[in-house]
Amino acid sequence: MDERQRSALRFRVLGPVQAEAGGKPLRLGPLKQRLVLAVLLSQPNRPVSLDVLTETVWHGEPPRTARKNLHVYVSALRRVLTADAPGAPATGGRKGGGEEGDDAVGDMGTGPVRLMHEHGGYLLRVERTELDALIFEDLTRQGREAAAAGELDAAAALLRQALDLWRGRAFADLHDVPLLRAQAERLEEHFLSGYEDWSEAELERGGASTVAATIGELVERHPLRERLQAARMKAFYLLGRQAEGLAGYDRYRQLLARELGLTPSPALEAQYHALLAGGPGRPSAGPARTVLPADAADFTGRSRQVSELTETLGPGGRVALLVGPTGIGKTALAVRVAHLLRGRFPDGRILVAPRTAGGAPRSWQATLAELARLVRLSDQPGDDPARTLARWHAWLAGRKVLLILDDVPDETVARVLLPVEGESATLLTSRAQLAGLAPVRRVELPPYTMSEALELLGRIIGRRRLHGDLDAAREIVTAGGMLPLAVRASGLKLAVLRHLPLREYASRLADEEAVLDELAAGDIAVRPRLAHGWRDLSPSGRAALLRLGRLAPGRPFTLARAAVALGRDEAAALRELEALIGAGAVTSPAGEVTVDHAVYALPRLIHLYAREGTAYRLDQGRTTA
Repeated sequence: MDERQRSALRFRVLGPVQAEAGGKPLRLGPLKQRLVLAVLLSQPNRPVSLDVLTETVWHGEPPRTARKNLHVYVSALRRVLTADAPGAPATGGRKGGGEEGDDAVGDMGTGPVRLMHEHGGYLLRVERTELDALIFEDLTRQGREAAAAGELDAAAALLRQALDLWRGRAFADLHDVPLLRAQAERLEEHFLSGYEDWSEAELERGGASTVAATIGELVERHPLRERLQAARMKAFYLLGRQAEGLAGYDRYRQLLARELGLTPSPALEAQYHALLAGGPGRPSAGPARTVLPADAADFTGRSRQVSELTETLGPGGRVALLVGPTGIGKTALAVRVAHLLRGRFPDGRILVAPRTAGGAPRSWQATLAELARLVRLSDQPGDDPARTLARWHAWLAGRKVLLILDDVPDETVARVLLPVEGESATLLTSRAQLAGLAPVRRVELPPYTMSEALELLGRIIGRRRLHGDLDAAREIVTAGGMLPLAVRASGLKLAVLRHLPLREYASRLADEEAVLDELAAGDIAVRPRLAHGWRDLSPSGRAALLRLGRLAPGRPFTLARAAVALGRDEAAALRELEALIGAGAVTSPAGEVTVDHAVYALPRLIHLYAREGTAYRLDQGRTTA
């Protein structure tokens, strides 16, 4: 071990929060100071706002000196970490003065910068080899990659190494703090998935006795996790303990029916029948394939749509289509529903996008090739698409899988990839209505209500700041057309610009020519998403949208008014409106009304995009959006 390794910092949160340098524990100070460190470690290498730190440390009841006290805690932690950092002197450098600009460099010596003031908060820089939670992520990823490649010994070893990092519940000594409790629950979910991956690899390599010796406690704590139940049943089966395996299955079946009204998956039923028969073969319980983004911690509203989708997407080959304009939150809702339906689709939940990163449609063959790689159906990139498609449908037919096709450009890709038979279900999201797709349950996603928009904004910028100028906050979310994407972009911008008053930002958004420029924070931006929708329109659709964009924003219009704007008779104008409705660029009446009484509307941001003429210039190649 070289000198750097002996003196390196290590942080641990998979258990009580600890830090050490050179193998020796560091004194982290009083409770509130340890809380500050724990919160920073829960979001390593990302700035944590002063509002979040204050809320966490003082449970929503901060003293008047809270900000000053935070500076004291941060300065003390910085001294502890800097003094023991590799190659850093214990003292020296400019002494911190207690202000944000000062304590960003004060007490730093000449060592590496660890704890920094950044974007109105504090950021703790941590290498991936220094924090046990990050090491756990890397080891589990490597273990899964080894398992996918058929390297079971390596997979089991890597996953076991990851699991051995745990010393109890994450943030165990600070678990009564809501923010840290939520992080602990998220990490616990990762631990359970990692354990399930390890148990399946270990069973495949002949380690049934090892699995049986360790899995019982987890099954008792998490009795509804089917992969744990399947692993325990398989371990008992391989060890010849048939009666224990049958009893475990029966308890699980009854619990599942009583708690959720569900039945075990076909894979688990197959294991049960193998146990019952006592046959010599090894039961098949291939690992579930879950390819999903993380569920948004600040997901807000949409209770009616969540309920409708979870009721619709039971096993049985059902298809749901989530429809709404750009920025309405379709992907976030689809991901939330997919996470909620984990127990209903034990054989996998897979999300793919039939578009490129730039928003261009992909062929169904390219999307199918990605799915085939994800579920390990194809080893050869040049496999015949027709053969791969047949294998894909056969793979789906024997499983309970939820397939999510996100941002579907047209009916073709969806129609080809949908399950043909069996218990799998599909959730599609699209700006377009995909009118040629049937049978399908369409769920329209409207803009946020005012209360939902304010709730999300408050979760991002802090409720105290929100309620400090609630009128300005209402103007901010209204300026973005109540779209979740616009609310998130506004919130993230305000979270970074802590000095910017809500009233001043609301004034910026009052300028219609500046709205699309203001609704951007890093890669969360409205304008590029609108550009994707523009590219999907036909030339005649683009021309019609530009003409409709000349109407006053925020005001519904009749067919007669649209005909004047479009320079068409009413029959031709109606056809153009219906084409734009199908593409998701115009909203239609909520109920059944005659043409004479129907009113239409352009979503606010689409309207502003058309009005400013950016779309036209993009089409002519004179600028980019």
